Amino acid sequence: MTDAIAENLAETKNRVLDAERKAGREPGSVELMVVSKTWPIDVVERVVTTGHLLLGENKVQELETKVPAMTPGLRWHLIGHLQKNKVRKVLPLVEAIHTIDSYELAERVSRIAGEIGVRPGIYLQVNIGEDDNKFGLSATDIEESDLVAKVAGLAHIKLLGLMTIPPFGQSPEEARPHFVNLRNLRDRLEKAQGVRLAGLSMGMSGDFPVAIEEGATIIRVGSSIFGKRN
Repeated sequence: MTDAIAENLAETKNRVLDAERKAGREPGSVELMVVSKTWPIDVVERVVTTGHLLLGENKVQELETKVPAMTPGLRWHLIGHLQKNKVRKVLPLVEAIHTIDSYELAERVSRIAGEIGVRPGIYLQVNIGEDDNKFGLSATDIEESDLVAKVAGLAHIKLLGLMTIPPFGQSPEEARPHFVNLRNLRDRLEKAQGVRLAGLSMGMSGDFPVAIEEGATIIRVGSSIFGKRN
């Protein structure tokens, strides 16, 4: 019997390659993160058996359950909102956090990372669509301050780049301007603050080919692989 999840993953990886080619980018220049939130361990392990190692979770509680119970050596990222009181719990479990939305949170992550001897990657989350229902820094605030340079100077984190989630319910083409705006913001910040921001975490199941065309370096895909959640 064929495994639908393995087939969906292979198809998604082919779509990533097609989008890279369309954009004139090198094959393999975009990382595919499989988002496993709400799916039980036995289902997620079906992705792992294909050799795919990069997984994303929204909640610290799910990471605490899944990481010790699943195949060792997986690469876990946190892609959901991080409360300050959960930093110490999450840092031993993940290699990167995509949702840093204040200097205070970044400083706390760096300080605790130093205490426990890790150095996570982080993305600054930008509310590029100015959506009241989403977390993230405003593009104006991040550009009119020295926050990026300050975060880059923290000793125990690696500033990887910027992350965004467009407003829900938009078509891929409606989402495109948000991806363009994040890329342009990144370019301006690099020039103005002298900080390398190589990573753009943007694009999900419904719009990742467009995100890749506009410069995404890592995409977050769940339902295209697992199907719709119950």
